Amino acid sequence: MVKLIVGSKGTGKTKKLVDLIKKAVEEENGNVVCLEKDKNLTYDIPYTARLIHASDYSFGSMEYFKGFISGLHAANYDISHVFIDNLLKILDEPDLDKVAALLDELDAFGKKENINFTVTATVDPETVGDNIKKYC
Repeated sequence: MVKLIVGSKGTGKTKKLVDLIKKAVEEENGNVVCLEKDKNLTYDIPYTARLIHASDYSFGSMEYFKGFISGLHAANYDISHVFIDNLLKILDEPDLDKVAALLDELDAFGKKENINFTVTATVDPETVGDNIKKYC
């Protein structure tokens, strides 16, 4: 399952994400992973959540990103939730149709492997198509 949190810059998406991470760490039985672009959340999320800095890796394509997510799961079958802060910055992908296709693939992977995905994206909610709105 994919849940998408969208909004313009400064609308509190990351704060909401941090609150959801804290709640997931307390309530879920599996491992919680958070993927962020830079090292901004280091002191905001509980130490029990696995924090991964995307800047340490070269996400050059959507395929690489999907492989990275698959690799996370292959290394740890106990992951119950993956949080992704500011997906559009991590991918540097302006084509929202490609992003929608990625969200579809994450959703299918999450349903198959019993992993929840919560994703934030800095984009005007009024400009996204129905292919993305269905995850909001």
